[in-house]
Amino acid sequence: MGTGNERGVLITGFGGQGIVLIGNILGKAATIHDLKHATMIQAYGPEARGGFCSAQVIISEEEILFPYVQHPQILVCMSQEGFDKNIASLSPGGLLIWDTDLVQPQDLDPSWTAYHIPATRFADKLGNKMMANIVMLGFLSAISDLVQLDSLRQAVLSSVPAKTRETNARAFDRGREYGEAIQKSRAKLDQNPETPPEIPPEI
Repeated sequence: MGTGNERGVLITGFGGQGIVLIGNILGKAATIHDLKHATMIQAYGPEARGGFCSAQVIISEEEILFPYVQHPQILVCMSQEGFDKNIASLSPGGLLIWDTDLVQPQDLDPSWTAYHIPATRFADKLGNKMMANIVMLGFLSAISDLVQLDSLRQAVLSSVPAKTRETNARAFDRGREYGEAIQKSRAKLDQNPETPPEIPPEI
């Protein structure tokens, strides 16, 4: 049974997307930089590459007694299978994020806050679609206060090879910029519901 200040995150996708790296980076940001407690559980399908993959992360101000995320407050989906298998577990009022080009969501609970970003497309435009996970982390930093921005950025840069830090920093910034643009658009819409929402450019 989790405590009231625990926040559970479930990241889903397929092998080769760096799903587990997302979990590791979030845990590092929370523990090393934000000085919180964190756990991470990873799971793979039977396929060596390309099969189902997930990472469960819990972040808390207090000691974590049970490391499994049964009903996440945040669900990140980077594959259709990941969405289909896990969408029913998202807590009421939870935060749902998916990759625009890889997931077609259905039957969303109106209590959820839902966002999507073409993370893989952005990463491809930056020269390597394998950085979609870092784009997604940048996006998460803009729409959630799960960890502090500087903590997450430092954790990203310390978790990737030195020769790729510059390009990964650009990927992180691209995701964050997109998230900030969406947040600004939603804030304007809340202030004036009759104003058509501004859609940030995807390419």
